[in-house]
Formats: sequence, structure tokens, C-alpha cells
Amino acid sequence: MEKYVLAIDQGTTSSRAILFNKEGKIVYKTQEEVACLFPKEGWVEQNALDVWLSVLNVINDCLTKMNITYDNIDSIGITNQRETTIIWDKKTGMPVHNAIVWQSRQSVEICNSWEQYKELIHKKTGLILNPYFSASKIRFILDNIENGQQRAENGELLFGTIDTWLMYKMSKGKIFKTDVSNASRTMFFNINTLKYDDKLLEIFNIPKKMLPKVVESSGDFGEASFLHKGLKICGVAGDQQAALFGQRCFNEGEIKSTYGTGCFMLMNCGTKPVLSKKGLVSTVAWKINGETHYALEGSVFMAGASIQWLRDQLKVIDKASDSEKFATSVDDDLGVYVVPAFVGLGAPYWDNECKGAIFGLTRGASKEHVIRSVINSIAYQVRDIADVMCNESGVCGVALKVDGGATANSYLMQFQADILNVDIILPECLETSALGAAYLSGLGSGFWKDIDEIKALKKESKKFTPIMSKEERDRRYNKWLKAVEVARMFK
Repeated sequence: MEKYVLAIDQGTTSSRAILFNKEGKIVYKTQEEVACLFPKEGWVEQNALDVWLSVLNVINDCLTKMNITYDNIDSIGITNQRETTIIWDKKTGMPVHNAIVWQSRQSVEICNSWEQYKELIHKKTGLILNPYFSASKIRFILDNIENGQQRAENGELLFGTIDTWLMYKMSKGKIFKTDVSNASRTMFFNINTLKYDDKLLEIFNIPKKMLPKVVESSGDFGEASFLHKGLKICGVAGDQQAALFGQRCFNEGEIKSTYGTGCFMLMNCGTKPVLSKKGLVSTVAWKINGETHYALEGSVFMAGASIQWLRDQLKVIDKASDSEKFATSVDDDLGVYVVPAFVGLGAPYWDNECKGAIFGLTRGASKEHVIRSVINSIAYQVRDIADVMCNESGVCGVALKVDGGATANSYLMQFQADILNVDIILPECLETSALGAAYLSGLGSGFWKDIDEIKALKKESKKFTPIMSKEERDRRYNKWLKAVEVARMFK
């Protein structure tokens, strides 16, 4: 009987189930969209039960379409949208509030009230004080449900990021755990001690009893008894750390960038955390067999989400893939610059109040020029992060491994190579977050014996090499910096 690792990739806009074989290749994948809710301007929420049901649906679809049973599944790996916060009733297992999505800005005022602690937070967690992370989202929920704080202190409420929520539901409440990579995104996990930080929990007034147990990223998490008796979950990591692992960035200095709803660039920093002084965050990449690897990370809030804006709000394209066709139908961007700060700006600016803007419009500007400029903005934002990462780590000019849905846009990939002046390398399998979760699970279960066996599976698919002149690159990027500067003044 052939065995597979089942990877669950629960993302912001969809849930996916992917089966990987021993060669690390996809044998089947399925996807179901998950709706985001926007109750107020800047707020982004989801129904946590919809998230759970979508995961059940894609798992069932995988098994049905492949005509296999759970006996064919070696183990389950989970990767997930990070920071998204769910609080549920311990007794009923029901959420007490909508999940607050990582993109949401509804806890900005809570973060502002913690401003005096931002240096302490950075030193202990490697993170920037920002509503992006889970702590202020927890505080928001506890403050906005009836007797929230008291119920949490009584042990009636449980908190989890998406990984914890899914494991809890899969195990009928038996598994209440998270891995170190997800824990490091909460803003109260000390990345030096690898424990929840009592001082920060006291500042945020978050009861420790509502928090899941933190474990390694690969190993026996427990049994997914809701699905099948004896079926084990053996690998868990936040989506960006999982992508770093799936891209086989096992060595210090290796870099990947994932182009999804947002865009996330991570560099493997080895076994010691590197604290950024210029807007990047330090995070736990993974912990395996007692050894912890850390990463430097820069986050762009609006990447694929900017293309969705073109489709859903402006309605200038019918589907995301049309963006490349329109962008390449004109010779250049006509000097149009779009700063897609629809939910503020992420690294290295961390400007919550910045709003989106379009500059350089003339009578000749068309929707094609705006579409092209939106795509360009993704590459410019990645350049913003890459420059800081180079300055702080001393690692510059390294080829960038990329993945995510937007890498299907060849125009974007070529423009990215040109603006960064480095080679852009696409892997054979673009589902690198799911692949990383599968690798972690397979290592934990013994499906793959060690990392060397995984390294031997490596295959690259395509490479984009820079062709733009230095003068042109500098001219374009300097105008981008001016556009960002002006957008940040307009508040």
C-alpha cells in the first residue's frame, strides 16, 4: 500500500489539502475558498467554524478523488496563516468571537496603549509592537465579549492560532498545542528562552492558562482521532517558516520570498536570533531534535491582495491571472506609481496610518498602466525589505528563492529580478508552505529519515536573470521611495 503525507495549508483566503509522495511530489491537491469579513474599515475577520469546515471538506475531497482511505496517510502536516487569533469556549469548543485575521488593524489603539513597552517587546520577542501580531487581538476579544477577562482567568476560554484550532478540532479537544514558529508570532513568546514571557503576559493581562503548550515543529503532536484512529499529526509550522523549510533554506544566509495575499521574505539566520534595528522582525524558523533555527523576516501586507483589489474593488480585471496580460499590453508604466497601503505599510516602515495612493497620473494613463504599476509595487516592496536585510545581515546579492501564487506572473518575476539585481529561482513545486509542512511531518514520523534525504529531492524549475541597467533600476526605485514618502505624509 502506497503511503502519502497529507499537508493541510490553511491560508487567509483558502484551505488546501495536498498529498505528497516519497519523492516529495504532489499526487493530488484540492482547495476551497474561505471568506473574509470586513465589519468595519480596516477590520478583517473570519468565521472560525468556516475555517474548520473548509479543512474537513478539502481532506474529504482528497481522499475521495484519489480513491484512498486514511490507511494510506502516513501522517498529517499543518501549515497556517499566522497571527490570526481565535478564542473559544473550553467546554463547548465553540468560538466566542470571529477569528481576527493577521491583516486586521482593529487593535491599533490597544497597541498604542503599550507604546512604552515597545523596546522590551522587541528585545524579548524579536517583534515590532504592532496589531499584526496576536497579543493585541487577544486583548481586543477579551475586552469585547461579556465577562471575557474573568472567563479567561477562570480557565473557561482557550486561545489558539489557526494551527492550534485545527489540532484541537481534529483531536476532539485532546491536542492543545502550538509549535515554536507559531508561538513566536504572538508577541508574548520569548525567543531567547523559548517560553511564554511572564512579564509580557502581565503587561498585556493575558492569563497563561488560556495558552497552548509550545512544542517542536516536528514530532508526535498527537492523534487526529476525529478523522481516524491512530492517524498522527507530526509536523506544524507557520506558513512562512514552512515555506522556508520547503524551499530547503536549511543553511544560514539562504533566503526565500513567498508571494501570497501578502509577501514575506525570510532569511535563515542559523541557531542564534538576530535582532533588527531597522524594521525587520526576528522569528523562530523551526525547532527539530532540540536545535532551534531563527530567521529575519520582512512582511509586505498587500501583494496578491493588491491584485484582488484590482479585481474586486476596481473591477478592471475579471481574474487575477489577467493582470499579466494587461500589464504587458503596454510598453511601460507611464510613470504611474501605486502605493498599496490599504491596511498600512509593513516592513520596514510599520506605518499603521498610511493610506494607499496613486501618483504620476496623466491624461494618457489607462487601466493597463495602473495594473502594471500595482504589479511593480509588489517588487518595490520586496526591494525595501531586501535592502534592509542586506544591511543588517551582511548577506547581499544572494539568489532569491520564490514561491506562492503570484510567481505564475512572469512579468512580476522578471521585474523583481531587475529591481533586486539578483537571480530569481522558482522551485519545481510552488506549494512550498505545504511541502515544508509535509517535510516536517515526514521527518517526525520517519517517512523521510533525515534532512539529507530531503535535500536529495531538490529540483529547480525556472530562473529569471536581471537585464535592467543600473541607471534604470536606480531611477525607478528612487521614484518609488519618493512616492512612499509622500503617501506617508497624507494622513
